[in-house]
Amino acid sequence: MSHESARELALLLRRLNVELDAVTTRFADLHGLNRTDVRALVAVMDAARRGEALTAGRLGEAVDLRSASVTALVDRLEKVGHLRRTRDAEDRRRVVLEMSETALAAGGEHFGGLARDLTGAMEGYTDDELAVVRRWLEDMTAVITRHNRAEPDGA
Repeated sequence: MSHESARELALLLRRLNVELDAVTTRFADLHGLNRTDVRALVAVMDAARRGEALTAGRLGEAVDLRSASVTALVDRLEKVGHLRRTRDAEDRRRVVLEMSETALAAGGEHFGGLARDLTGAMEGYTDDELAVVRRWLEDMTAVITRHNRAEPDGA
């Protein structure tokens, strides 16, 4: 692949990110949330989809926050009814986080149409093509995550 083609893909990825960010910002605004709140809810929802129980500590890792900030975040989301703390079914000493039914419904209402349209847009691709796209998105996400979590120069 030429340098120019790679640059064009990076620009398209940035554009995709800007558009997805606008969808997320609109959801946050409609529900009185900030960006970190939405990132936290997505992390809890993604963990549940993987069949994992998410603790406050693991949530902090997922959204790159320190312990005191995570506690404040969870308290705030629990107070407004989007998140709840429950005892882990496998280890009753451990507290895990779950999204409330109202938060799941709000997310489904806001993002459901987009998810259906995205799935529909993928129908013209073969399984092999989608496998390459999946690998590419995973690789690009890993690069972006490393870049985002890196210490600033000179720190």
